[in-house]
Amino acid sequence: MERWTAMKAHYLSPLFQPRCVVVIGASETEESVGARVFRNLLDAHFKGQLFGVNLRHPKVFGETVYPTIAAVPVPEIDLAIIATPARTLPGLLRECGERKVKSVLVLSRDFVAVDTRNRALLDEAVAIARRYGVRMLGPNLLGMMRPASGLIAANYQGKVKPGNLALVAQSSSVASAILDWAEAHEVGFSAVVSLGATADVNFGEILDFLAQDGSTRGILLYLEDVGEARGFMSALRAVARQKPVVCLKVGREPVSSTRAARTHSDRLIGRDDAFDAALRRTGVLRVPTMVHMSIAARMLAANFRTKGRRLAVISNGYGAGRMAVDRAQEMAVELPRLTPATVARLDAALPPIGSHDNPVDILGDAPPERFVAATEACLADPNVDGVLVILTPQAGTDHLATAQRMIELRRKTDKLLMLVWLGDKKIALSRKLLDRAHMAYFFSPEHAVEAFASLAAWAYIQELSLQTPGPLASRSEPDVGRAREVIAKALEAGRSLLTTAEALAVLDAFHIPHPPTLLARTADEAVAAAGRIGLPVALKIDADNLIHKSDIDGVLLNLNTLEQVAEAAEAMLAHARQRLPKDSVHGIVVQKMHGKRHGRELMLGVARDAVFGPTIAFGSGGLSVDVFEDVAVTLPPLNDMIAGNLIRRTKVARVLGAFRNHPAADMEAVRDVLLRVSEMVCELPEMVELDLNPVVADEHGAIAVDASILVAPLPKGFRRYSHMAVHPYPAHLLARGQLKDGSACVFRPIRPEDADELQRFVREELSDESRFNRFMSTLKQLPPSMLVRFTQLDYAREMAVVAMREEDGVERMAGVARYTANPDAASAEFAISIGDRWQGKGLGAQLMTTLFNAALDAGLDTIEGDILASNAPMLGLMKKLGFAIRPHPDDASLKWVVKPLRSAS
Repeated sequence: MERWTAMKAHYLSPLFQPRCVVVIGASETEESVGARVFRNLLDAHFKGQLFGVNLRHPKVFGETVYPTIAAVPVPEIDLAIIATPARTLPGLLRECGERKVKSVLVLSRDFVAVDTRNRALLDEAVAIARRYGVRMLGPNLLGMMRPASGLIAANYQGKVKPGNLALVAQSSSVASAILDWAEAHEVGFSAVVSLGATADVNFGEILDFLAQDGSTRGILLYLEDVGEARGFMSALRAVARQKPVVCLKVGREPVSSTRAARTHSDRLIGRDDAFDAALRRTGVLRVPTMVHMSIAARMLAANFRTKGRRLAVISNGYGAGRMAVDRAQEMAVELPRLTPATVARLDAALPPIGSHDNPVDILGDAPPERFVAATEACLADPNVDGVLVILTPQAGTDHLATAQRMIELRRKTDKLLMLVWLGDKKIALSRKLLDRAHMAYFFSPEHAVEAFASLAAWAYIQELSLQTPGPLASRSEPDVGRAREVIAKALEAGRSLLTTAEALAVLDAFHIPHPPTLLARTADEAVAAAGRIGLPVALKIDADNLIHKSDIDGVLLNLNTLEQVAEAAEAMLAHARQRLPKDSVHGIVVQKMHGKRHGRELMLGVARDAVFGPTIAFGSGGLSVDVFEDVAVTLPPLNDMIAGNLIRRTKVARVLGAFRNHPAADMEAVRDVLLRVSEMVCELPEMVELDLNPVVADEHGAIAVDASILVAPLPKGFRRYSHMAVHPYPAHLLARGQLKDGSACVFRPIRPEDADELQRFVREELSDESRFNRFMSTLKQLPPSMLVRFTQLDYAREMAVVAMREEDGVERMAGVARYTANPDAASAEFAISIGDRWQGKGLGAQLMTTLFNAALDAGLDTIEGDILASNAPMLGLMKKLGFAIRPHPDDASLKWVVKPLRSAS
């Protein structure tokens, strides 16, 4: 059994946790990068070995330095910091490679992005680094810091305090500003990284290290742009499942009427919408300002949490309470009505004057006992998720005793208790008391409410990020082959816009309902079609490259007689042939009117973001879609929860409920259409834009009245789902097999809902010896964090395949195999575990074969792993499967096994 949990040192450890550092370009020249970095490391008392390289001087700041890195008298160098001009970089990288330096931090400031000579130098340096296996961070960056170990490897002036927050910033200037702010507010950092040009070590790799870093409890991100979406999403999703991540991003792109757009969806979905959607799917909290970032980060890193958005406000003054209420309404924080039992409890404890419902006014002279009574009552209310207590220093107020009682109360509740002590001099002593007790306290009601809103949003997006819907999420499977045939014929004909008939054929393939529709080439055919469908009907012009038919008066509704149909069809065809290119008009679409008297018009669409790929939009539909711009955006794939969240974020969601004489719309039908659209996005990568406008929903269901679909050929080398930022559940990898005893077994990718069964498998199916072989311990329960990591996968970078057998009508896990892709994106490390009672029955070979197929599907070339040298049965299986078995390079108790997948396929 291969060891799943033996944590190896991260491959970036030499960069972040170096034992030996060399500063190339160490200098005493005032204002030089080499001087500042070397001085910073000396002043911070770097805990490892520190050396300098200077070609001209034997000493720098009193320290002996060496003329070249080859002359540094140590056997191993983990990190070289290059602080010399850009022109020296290729040569220095070669020297570092020959000296077997493990990582390099390039602080050279004279790399200009538009300078072709600089670009050539950088490309040459990167090629050299890769040839020697040296990892390089930079250039054009502030630097990198690990304050606890004294690694202040940065061109920065100022003090950086150790702490539990990591800062990763794309801008050196913003990183400097955040550090300056942090120094003033005594905020410490576990790590600080400015990204610079990210010529080698990239954003995702840095986050991957921080996810495993024991000294980092929360991460602050400052972003200006995103590179490759899949790596960005994978890295963020992996780290945000383990630690809170707060992001501040600039460069919002407003939706503009001048934007070159084709469909409504393309026009309405802005670049920033897609970024927001991406963060929601990864579990990262986005904040609008640095102030919000600091508040959210401190709350999350201190492990304050709330399970909902319902806040009760208590204050000893109406005005202070009103400040909180106003901000709560602006932030969509719910202020629930207290239960009758809570109000009765408050009536008994508080003076008769003042408010005894939310917000609770306990009056200006409130003693500590009154604060406690009101707070205890609100914390006990089932309608409340968190309580905000605001104290203003007034005559009769004992702020110090009240602070002490709040500290005691905090220890007795699992709900969030937040405090605002307004004022300054009079309450300074109690503020210090609250600070020492690590209470969630603030200087203003507004900031407290913003912090609560951030915690509530974070809790929700964490739940959202754990959703792993399959690509075929709805009730009946679509006819994907039929849809692809329709698209292929259009592309072969050189068309990017499907005709109405083709678009409706695609909808049919995915079971999206639409009114009965026929294509007529002449007015006479239109009359005949209307007779067959039944009146009333709508007429729509059908022509090449015509998305918005109403732009040329190409739509007529509610035609109630065949005479009207004949007259309208003749006029519509004549008008279209005058306005459109010759031979582009195919005829008229005759469609049955939907007849939904209580129908609400919706828009469902898809647009292709340049970074994040397909995005799904939902909002108000009809002719006014571009006017109201009521649209919410998410990334596919969807499930019921994600679809429901998408709907709730729009204004039209309110109209879908019952109002006046309109019964509530069939929300399940609306969600079903969204799930069908999600299926289309997953399985039809050629589809770049889609408009279903309007989709009409009422109490009886939802139908798509009109559809526009734009398609494009797939790029060379396209891999399944590579067009998507979030990898769907890979249902296509499911395989069925048979064990040696003739019993059936299903092999499929693991799902989040398998967590309980995986826990049972470890507890009941593995002996102490098997658990030791697998975990290097005899643990009987997987810790919750490990259970999450093993079942909530990012299928873009890892895979786990489970062997499931049916026993007494219940699916039981018999074995599991997994791989995690290496940083080279070409190889992966694997793990396998077979339940004791299923060993020797051919399960292991079938499970590994399914894993091989998954790795090939992901584009991997090699699979490798380490196995205990004493585990003869597993080594035998590896030999049978064609693995090469070698001595382990780091541990004599292990064997290293390697299998090339391509030759095996």
